[in-house]
Amino acid sequence: MPETMIEDHLPALTEPGASATAESQLLVRVETLERRLRKRDEQRRAMLHIMGDLNEFNKRLANQRKATHHILADYEQDRRRLARQTGRLDNSRRALLHILQDSHKDKLRLEASRKAMIHIMGNLRETTAEMQRRQQELRDKQEQLVQAGKLATLGELTTGVAHELNNPLNNIGLFVGNAVDLIELGVTDKGRIVRELRHGMQQVRKATEIISHLRTFGRAAPVSREPVNLRHVIERALSLMQEQLRLREIDVTVELGSEEPVVVGNPIQLEQVFINLLANARDAVADSPCKAIRISGSVGSAAVDIAFADNGHGIPPGLERRIFDPFFTTKDVGKGTGLGLSITYGIIKEHGGTISVVSPPGEGATFLIRLPLAAADTEETSPA
Repeated sequence: MPETMIEDHLPALTEPGASATAESQLLVRVETLERRLRKRDEQRRAMLHIMGDLNEFNKRLANQRKATHHILADYEQDRRRLARQTGRLDNSRRALLHILQDSHKDKLRLEASRKAMIHIMGNLRETTAEMQRRQQELRDKQEQLVQAGKLATLGELTTGVAHELNNPLNNIGLFVGNAVDLIELGVTDKGRIVRELRHGMQQVRKATEIISHLRTFGRAAPVSREPVNLRHVIERALSLMQEQLRLREIDVTVELGSEEPVVVGNPIQLEQVFINLLANARDAVADSPCKAIRISGSVGSAAVDIAFADNGHGIPPGLERRIFDPFFTTKDVGKGTGLGLSITYGIIKEHGGTISVVSPPGEGATFLIRLPLAAADTEETSPA
């Protein structure tokens, strides 16, 4: 404590008997002052401690402020990033809405297309059924047309067949008459009688074969296909036409070579083709001084070529492509229906072949037929 302050509190020592009291009071005051000093020291130390805590707190507060600044900076970055993401999300949402709208429109168009497709399919089924029905009607009419042409050909063959049947019938009458005469004369040689009767039976079989051939040719041809030997078919066609050709003094030459061409087809239809061509050639050479028909054939690796040539007046120029049209004919009225070559063309096409005509001026006409050969395994079966 400063001396000035102590002096201020010291009592005057001039008074007698006051020294002891002054000393005690002084001590009391000194103690009081000491207590106050200690208390002030404690307060100072507490204040220093508080100041230290306050400094520490200020440091922590400064750190927290810095951290808050960082947090605010990060928050601002996150906010900006979130704003950008929100913008992109809004764009995506708008794009998705457009996609959904387009999808809805596509769905509506698809539904309309599906309904249209169902309607088209229904119309297509109806059209297909109608086409199949008309195709069947066309096939039926074609078969009827082929049959009509066949019957017309049979009508033309009637005269020749009658002559051809007349010979075996006359022979039958002759042989049977001889046998009857031998029996009535009482001839005991039974061998002669048996021989005459056997000759008669041979003529009966010949007539039966002619009639059977006519019946086979005249019936409707089945749609089945089988291996067919073309040589046999041409020979059968010639057997029906030979009497007509003989009566008209037409010389027929057949040069088919040594090979046996086999095709897959219908023998009755192919026979009708060859009869039609023979009848056409027969009429073509009617006015020729020397009437001739030549049938030739050659076999290749995959097809067989058959040629029917005549020395008639030929086909007028420019009509080569029209002669296969239905009802087209160059013959006089009443002498042709115009169906023979049309039917022939259709049958050859159905058999996968081709037919054409060559007619140089003044050299007659030649009909060329090409048919695919049957496969090797098919030829092993019994051909017609």
